[in-house]
Amino acid sequence: MIKVLLGLGVLGLLTSTAFTVLVLAGIRRFARRRRTVHPTFREPVSLFKPLHGNEPDLEAHLETFFQQDYPSYEILFGARVASDEGLEAARRVAARYPHIPVKFVLTGEPWHINAKVSTLELMEKAAAHDIFIVSDSDVRVTPNYIREVAAPFARPEVGAVTCLYRGIAGGGLWSKLEAVGMSVEMTAGVLVADLMEGMQFTLGPTMAVRRACMKEMGGFGELGAYCADDFILGNRVHESGHTVVLSTHVIDHLVLNVSFMDSQKHQVRWMRSTRFSRPKGHFGTCLTFSVPFGILGFLAALLLHHPLLGLALLGYSVTTRALMAASLGAFVVQERNLLRTSLLFPLRDLFGFFYWAASYASNRIVWRNQIYRLSAGGFMLATNPEVEAKRAPAFTA
Repeated sequence: MIKVLLGLGVLGLLTSTAFTVLVLAGIRRFARRRRTVHPTFREPVSLFKPLHGNEPDLEAHLETFFQQDYPSYEILFGARVASDEGLEAARRVAARYPHIPVKFVLTGEPWHINAKVSTLELMEKAAAHDIFIVSDSDVRVTPNYIREVAAPFARPEVGAVTCLYRGIAGGGLWSKLEAVGMSVEMTAGVLVADLMEGMQFTLGPTMAVRRACMKEMGGFGELGAYCADDFILGNRVHESGHTVVLSTHVIDHLVLNVSFMDSQKHQVRWMRSTRFSRPKGHFGTCLTFSVPFGILGFLAALLLHHPLLGLALLGYSVTTRALMAASLGAFVVQERNLLRTSLLFPLRDLFGFFYWAASYASNRIVWRNQIYRLSAGGFMLATNPEVEAKRAPAFTA
């Protein structure tokens, strides 16, 4: 039995090594694309910013979207009620930039189980332009954000664009580990997916899409029943025959979960959502982790009285994870805390395996203090039977 466990440990290290090789190939491909000259695209765009309450440094983050080096764009802010603290912050920032066209959309009580989609549906109706860029509230960007994200739309076959993000810790160990997961684990998976089969999904912090593509799929409302609306949007665009592009632009994603419990709930929710959205790919994710198999090999080798072999297996697993994190941090997400990220990622790799295992423990998730059930295909179901669809209100500018 112990020899079987040792064999499993070695097998896991082999599969994780193969994954690392694919990641390195993805890094090389991404770096080449970053050096290419992007086509010029100057069509006006509509930037969607759904908001829900206040967040640390929200005004400063929103302000980065008013400082874009782009000739023509509007910003649409959306929230449930006019008194929403996030919307009030957006109004204060907008007042400092009167030359940027701004619209404020009030949703009221959501009529989709995914409340964000209710806001996006009204924004779609209010938008003046035909290129939409949906951006989460917990991100900040540089002045070249719109210009680089919109550039691929110069090619008519491109229907959607998304971009990677680096995690920015809010403080504390758990926040730092979650940020490392964003910068390294998420990035690695996306690069390999793009390398192997091309982009077939988008990432929530930035989803850019043509209005025409949204009309083909029936509008943003078609995403309202799903938890992973970002995955579904990109997947629908891909299935319609349009190209989904991974931009070489990278943004900052702020980690708002600083406590242990909040961080664990958020990461398990993300893993569980992926399990239902991409069940086959998610199942295979277990073979991409390295440190859990290194520990398994180490313990099995000790029991077989081969301590040097055990140390070699464990050391190999930790070293390869640290080197992969350093490569992704330096050449892809341009990590500002490269040493810290490289040293923490082996620990995050271990936790990542447990998050993956926990994703199979239940079909329930906690989102904005509400409990939902996930079903096949990524559908999100209310646990409260009294929750029902409500009529959409008109937007207000």
